[in-house]
Amino acid sequence: MPLIKFKPTSPGRRFGDVADFSEITTNRPYKPLTEPKKRTGGRNNHGHTTDRRKSGGHKRRLRILDFKRARHNLVAEVLTIEYDPSRSARISLVQYPDGEKAYILAPAGLRVGEKVMSGTGVEVKVGNHLPLRNIPEGTAIHNIELEPGRGGKLVRSGGGQAMILAKEQDFAHVKLPSGEVRIFKLDAFATVGQCSNVDHENISLGKAGRARWLGIKPQTRGVCQNPCDHPMGGGEGKSKGGNHPQSPWGQKAKGFKTRRPYKSSNRFIVKDRRA
Repeated sequence: MPLIKFKPTSPGRRFGDVADFSEITTNRPYKPLTEPKKRTGGRNNHGHTTDRRKSGGHKRRLRILDFKRARHNLVAEVLTIEYDPSRSARISLVQYPDGEKAYILAPAGLRVGEKVMSGTGVEVKVGNHLPLRNIPEGTAIHNIELEPGRGGKLVRSGGGQAMILAKEQDFAHVKLPSGEVRIFKLDAFATVGQCSNVDHENISLGKAGRARWLGIKPQTRGVCQNPCDHPMGGGEGKSKGGNHPQSPWGQKAKGFKTRRPYKSSNRFIVKDRRA
């Protein structure tokens, strides 16, 4: 999927680029599988700001995706490849033999008219959803279940892919996009292939306004603020202040560990992504 570079008709256009959307086959979503998305504006249920850099953005409708793909051994035909404003990957509308339709994550290379399946005995091909037990080592996968039967949770963003490194006993060693190596139960399901929209990481927004369309607010550096607003603020001219980088509330920003040491899933991590 190539990117479109704009002519430098303005400072914002000079460095911006956009996906060419050549794989998109329709501009309208399947209405029964959408629902309204209520904007939070970065506020919680008390109206207090909990995310300082989130507000506004374009109006959206949520697409209801089937991450479980629990209709096993049924051939589903790919009807469309669509844009989803709430995620970086493309989605695909599939139809089962009884006429039921569902949205799934579209892997890279999936085309309209192709057939996809899920189940324990299905073929290992792009778009099929099957247990890690039946997927060979070295295969690219995405939409991986953390717990069997609870639906895919990991590797769902545009261009994301994980790889099965090895299998031993009841577990598979999977290398995730972050570099972390983690063990999963062999009965956990995953989808074969790489997530679509591979060039998502190469897109440059080009201007601040385009970030506001996405609901991303500007960020003011702490050293630019007054000392009453930020612990790194104040001073005459450019000043570092002599204290470590931290949030306005004193939480250290460089190297301070915030992950709970007793988190139950820690035992499934074989190699840390920072190692």
